[in-house]
Amino acid sequence: MKQSVKMIVGNWKMNGEVGGLAELEKLAARLKSDPCRVDVAVCPPATLIERMRCLGQPAAIAIGGQDCHTEPQGAFTGSISAELLFEAGCEFVIVGHSERRQAFGETDTLVSNKAAAAIRAGLTPIICVGETLAQRQAGEAASVVRAQILGSLSDGLAGQDWALAYEPVWAIGTGLTPTLEQIEDIHATARAAIIERLGVSGRGTPILYGGSVNPANAQDILAVAEVGGALVGGASLKAADFLAIIRAADAAFVAADAQG
Repeated sequence: MKQSVKMIVGNWKMNGEVGGLAELEKLAARLKSDPCRVDVAVCPPATLIERMRCLGQPAAIAIGGQDCHTEPQGAFTGSISAELLFEAGCEFVIVGHSERRQAFGETDTLVSNKAAAAIRAGLTPIICVGETLAQRQAGEAASVVRAQILGSLSDGLAGQDWALAYEPVWAIGTGLTPTLEQIEDIHATARAAIIERLGVSGRGTPILYGGSVNPANAQDILAVAEVGGALVGGASLKAADFLAIIRAADAAFVAADAQG
């Protein structure tokens, strides 16, 4: 898959409630009146998926899930399958988010199986990887990310639509961000690992950056080599902030396109 535009994905986590619909409605209105060349998606709580799909559709805002089970159905109380997400109108699903890995003990193997489930159901998985602060300080960031990629990708991803999201765990929700040089280095490491695991089919896979992306830093981050977009947390909850990041991505794409 060759990426032609930037991807901006909002992860609402366990936030939003019904009041969040007004923010999506504002965003949709702005994007409908002034379209951009950015692929925009929002991953709300499961309770809002159907309503957000209806609101976002006129403005081409895709809707995604925040997680999925590996099985298509069964006695798994409280879980949601990739097939159910697809049926509800989702196009994407996040798997292996750092919060799932840290709080729920999700392994690379489980993440790989969830990504395979997403492909099976017709969804585009966004596979998350990233290092902790202790790993960064120990000089292990690159080796950790490489190992997570090699362990979390399955052969079935080759030739499919999917994306990787690099999340420096220590930057999520803290307001801290790596330097642009650190982001560039890790994204280069990620690209090499994807190609190592899947071959040439991994050359065009989007690699999103996710770690306290906001309107103030988005333009610089999105201009870094191999940054194909952003996985946005808190800033995606407010239409004005999320729109500013989307516009920054559009500007970065236009600038890169002009340079050939």
